[in-house]
Amino acid sequence: MTTSEQFTVRRSPRARRVRVRVEPDGSLLVTLPQAARASEADEAIAQLQQWIADRRAKLMQARSILVRPAGTLPYLSELLSVTEQAGRSRAHRSGSQLLVPADQRREPAIERWYRRQAKAEVRERLVPALDALGVEAGPISIRDQRTRWGSCSSSGALSFNWRLLLGPPQLLDYVVWHEACHLVVLDHSPRFWALLQQHRPDYREPREWLRRNGSALQL
Repeated sequence: MTTSEQFTVRRSPRARRVRVRVEPDGSLLVTLPQAARASEADEAIAQLQQWIADRRAKLMQARSILVRPAGTLPYLSELLSVTEQAGRSRAHRSGSQLLVPADQRREPAIERWYRRQAKAEVRERLVPALDALGVEAGPISIRDQRTRWGSCSSSGALSFNWRLLLGPPQLLDYVVWHEACHLVVLDHSPRFWALLQQHRPDYREPREWLRRNGSALQL
């Protein structure tokens, strides 16, 4: 069974089965175990045509919610005007403007700026959460994870996805509290959700928003 769909194949020594992923731009990535036949990628795509179509439809719907004017970038509840400046190497915010390099350094500089801001925004929200819970956190890192918005290790290290800054501020608030509560209850047992609800009774709305629209949080 073959398909006319275009897709990228990646082999992974850790993969135990064929996996198909619809990327944020709608393209397809197929992960194959090392010993799998190349034709298994075609077969998987052909078998998952309806699922692929549904995922792409959800991506388009999410993008329509997050549509923004050309020449702007979202920052929590704000829209920043992007201004290119020749000779600039770093992105810098000035009021409602984001000043960025005018050459090939533009995109990396923008992402680095978001990462720096994410760390500050996370810390601002995390401190009162830790105080309320009576716990301490380990090191905090900012990452670019494809499918996770935050994580908490057994040692108390926390990580957060910088792309949360591209959505409404309630999303970042929710994820910070979610991971902070994991410092008390590491699993997703009823005790964890009860603790989260005690401090963030409205947590279901941002959690559902991320489930439905999170894949559209892209520059």
